Amino acid sequence: MSAIIRVSNVSKIYEGGFTALKDVSLQIREGEILALLGPNGAGKTTLISTICGITLPTSGTIDVGGFDSQKDFRGARSLIGLVPQELTIEPFETVMNTVSFSRGLFGKSHDAAVIEKILRSLSLWDKKDSQIRTLSGGMKRRVLIAKALSHEPRILFLDEPSAGVDVELRKDMWEVVKSLAAEGVTIILTTHYIEEAEEMADRVGVINKGEILLVEEKADLMRKLGQKELQIELQEPVLALPESLASYDLTIEDDGNKLRYAYETTGNRTGITALLADLAAAGMRLKDIETRQSSLEEIFVGLVKEKA
Repeated sequence: MSAIIRVSNVSKIYEGGFTALKDVSLQIREGEILALLGPNGAGKTTLISTICGITLPTSGTIDVGGFDSQKDFRGARSLIGLVPQELTIEPFETVMNTVSFSRGLFGKSHDAAVIEKILRSLSLWDKKDSQIRTLSGGMKRRVLIAKALSHEPRILFLDEPSAGVDVELRKDMWEVVKSLAAEGVTIILTTHYIEEAEEMADRVGVINKGEILLVEEKADLMRKLGQKELQIELQEPVLALPESLASYDLTIEDDGNKLRYAYETTGNRTGITALLADLAAAGMRLKDIETRQSSLEEIFVGLVKEKA
């Protein structure tokens, strides 16, 4: 897939010297879902604001669908829909008028069929005549997405789309995002919910202290950086490991009833066969064996700590 967004050597330094972005380069492919992860203050929102033209970069260039974001702001911005973190909607306006007004702001002619399609896709059609103030937090979040889609953009930025939304509505939001991606919309989301990225993203980017640490296919990232663990349940508990097992990365858990063995998935040998043989030789009888893969959250936390 070709890149629809190209960020090249972008930095943002505010008055006073604070550097929010440091020489960021990033290519976002057309039609993908990219999850941008990072702790508070990492630069996620600044990067989005800079791509959308809300914030001007100190240096570097940004190309959006062939438009330079600074030299042809209107062309670039016309391709982008932005859903901000804050619920900034007029509370006494109706859903229909709110979304229709946003379409008009981009110079698009009134098209009732387009607005109806958007509202139906977000399960908002039956709320079209309701005032915003009467909606739940999750529904208001959907209205923000409808506003962002009103001018039929090719790119959608979701800045913390599930903030303040309960678990059930969060899962509904995931389905909405997946359906938009299926229609060819390129989606970039920032999130604190690691399971959100694990559930939806094609690729994962990690940003910290204004720098992109990596951008990887989700599956590749988990395969390359993830660890697997072998959890061994013993028939009799142990208080300490014999000297013959000292070379293994073993941890005693559950009052001596379990052993945990960590190993790299990318290694030529896992050492499991030798470990099991040595456990038998040490007189330890096994009750059960289970493996588990590191989660994306564990990988993310490890990366941020490593680069801190």
